This record gives sequence, structure tokens and C-alpha cells, in this order.
Amino acid sequence: MKTPINKIRNIGITAHIDAGKTTTTERILFYTGRKHKIGSVDDGTTEMDWMDQERDHGITITAAATTCFWQDHEIHLIDTPGHVDFTVEVERSLRVLDGAIALFCAVGGVEPQSETVWRQADRYEVPRIAFINKMDRLGANFFRVIDMMSDQLTTLPLPIQIPIGASDDFEGVIDLIKMKALYWNTNDQGQTYEFCDIPPAMQDEAELAREAMIEEISSQNDELLEKYLENETISEDLIKSAIRSGTLANVFFPIMCGASLRNIGVHPLIDAIVDFLPSPKEVPAIEGIVPNTENVEKREPTEDQPFSALAFKVASDLNVDKIVYCRLYSGVLKKGQVVLNVSKNKKERVMRILQVHANKKENCDQ
Repeated sequence: MKTPINKIRNIGITAHIDAGKTTTTERILFYTGRKHKIGSVDDGTTEMDWMDQERDHGITITAAATTCFWQDHEIHLIDTPGHVDFTVEVERSLRVLDGAIALFCAVGGVEPQSETVWRQADRYEVPRIAFINKMDRLGANFFRVIDMMSDQLTTLPLPIQIPIGASDDFEGVIDLIKMKALYWNTNDQGQTYEFCDIPPAMQDEAELAREAMIEEISSQNDELLEKYLENETISEDLIKSAIRSGTLANVFFPIMCGASLRNIGVHPLIDAIVDFLPSPKEVPAIEGIVPNTENVEKREPTEDQPFSALAFKVASDLNVDKIVYCRLYSGVLKKGQVVLNVSKNKKERVMRILQVHANKKENCDQ
């Protein structure tokens, strides 16, 4: 069954090297049911780092794409390289994304490559969620990383969670929207978790953090602002709506936290992809020049529009010569269809259409 376009998310994951990006991606694929076993960077068994060089060195070299499903939403995910030597690979991916998850290490904070990629995302006006990973590491400091974000990044950070403990004492997170503590089950690879009351010792801190969040997002929703000023109860749906509006407008970016290697914090992150990042309908229509003219035309992301797509990557493949990775912006692409390659002003026939999952491929008719 085809997924409605408003329930599609085209996103990428970006980070400085060793922030835990591929480890987080592995958990996303596992919890969404895309794969049935969690891969390890150290063991060279990750799904998205499939090249021998990637597995040998434990780093992502080339952007890998996959698709997974969550809460009746279809998520197209690109895992991008974190090493500075492969910045161009990140750039070409950001150009076709509707939204992104920016990972930061809770110890290292805003590092050079994460700042570089952030500014690349600014150039394409990509809405983002931030995930502060490795909260279980020695020296982890959630609030120091937020201070670094405020000083070094261009968009306002908006914590929607705060951690329960840090380093060896990291236990879970407090959801500032629900005002509940989340704890993950250590016996089932973090597949289940429970909402509990906020620890009494953190109640005041959580209330202050929630008030700061509400105050910041109130500018995005008149109804919420009125309730806030009148000291009335504000519903969870109203809070989420205001966070979504501000995120899509790049007014601020929601901040979450966890420890992916210990399977803590990933489920709410997947929820946030659905809740706060845009569908193709919520980004500006693509603009292009009509071939053989100087006329600029917009294409809306609907099937009844003429076909248009951007080929953002060409890769060699042992079985099919070359694979062209495309972002479809409008219309429909079918197997056997003739399309115009505008860069060469040449018509070409689409021989095969493939749905890609890292280095695995499935044939599609359209």
C-alpha cells in the first residue's frame, strides 16, 4: 500500500566522526523492524557501513540510504559520513533532504565537522533535531553541550528532554512535554521502556526546564501563548504543534539525549522524526528552468505534476554497471520511462528502478 505523501519523511543523520551516528542508525533500523539484529561498529557488522574499508576502519565513507516504517510513516534515511575528508558526500546528501538529525557527543560537544555540516544544512534550510549521544561516557555534560550550541551554531537550541544522571549514573531521560521519566529495559536490547514519575530530586529542575521550553515555543502558537500568559493547562498536542512549527521554520531545533550503545533514548528520537520533521509537502516547491527556455517553473510534490527529479549521486555497481541515486520531487517515475537528462540535454530510458537498503537492492516497477 502506497504511503500518503504527508506521512513520508526524507531525512539524514549527520555528525562529527565518532559521535555514534552509525550506532544510532543501527538502533533506528532495529526498533523500526527493518533489521532483526543490532550490528556493531567494532565488530564490523553494521548494515549501513557495508564497504570493507568502512568496516575495517569503523567509519562511514559513503552516504548509505535505506527505508524504514514507524507509526504508519515511511522514513527514507541517509546515513552520511562524519569524517572531514568526506564533506562533499554530506553536501550532496543535504541538498536532497527535507529534514535531518544532528548528532553530538555529550563529551566532545560541537566539534569542527559537526559545525561545518550544520552550516551546510543552513545553506539548504534543512530543519533539524539534535540528539546529544553518549550520555553514559565519562565527562558527559548535557548542559555544557547546549551552551556550546548556543555559542557556535546559528539556530536556537530547544531542550525537550533532560537527562537523568550522566556518565556511569546515566539512567534515562525526562520528557518535558509529558513531564514523565523514561527508563529502558536492559534485558531486551532496549526494545521496551516505561514512563515513570520524575525523581523527586529532579522535580524542580524539570519544572524550570519545561517552563523555559514553553516560554520559547509560545511565539509559535497564539493559543499556547494565551494559555501560558493566563497560567492555564497546556495540552501535549498544542505543545507538539508549536514545536513542529518552530522546527520547520528553523526558529529553533529540539534537543534530545541518550546513549545509543546502551539502547537508551532512541525510541523518542524516532517519534520526533515523525512529530517534528517535515513531509515533502511542507518544504518549498522545487524550482527549475524549463528545458530550451529561460522560464522558471515550480513543481509541487504531487503525482499529477510532470516528472522532475535530482540525480544527486552516481555509484558504480558490479551487477548493474551504474546506479543513479535520485530524489523525486514531482510526478511519477516508471520502469521503461524515457526522461530528459537536462545536464546533457539528452533523453535516457530508465531500465530498472531499485529500492536501496545500504548495499541491498529491491526491484520496483515505479
